[in-house]
Amino acid sequence: MAKSSTKTAFLLNLVLMVSVLLAFSLVESRLFGIGFPKSSPTCFSVYGVQSGDTCFAVEQSFNLTTEAFNAINPNLECKKLFVGQWLCVSGSA
Repeated sequence: MAKSSTKTAFLLNLVLMVSVLLAFSLVESRLFGIGFPKSSPTCFSVYGVQSGDTCFAVEQSFNLTTEAFNAINPNLECKKLFVGQWLCVSGSA
């Protein structure tokens, strides 16, 4: 009788450990960008940066919120804009 409860406890512990390891595995893969693919933004219209432009000025010119502008330009570094750089000014994230 003690043998049966020991086997049951062992199996439950084994299932619990496998579940925890699987959960950690999924969480880690999301942290490092592997696993489930993320959708990328789609750009419908672009604007070429001109001398003196800032991200804020472009946002205002095209009636974009900062959140929307950043969503359709995900890798943009506003402090490093250069003349001729293409910015997405209309799209979906």
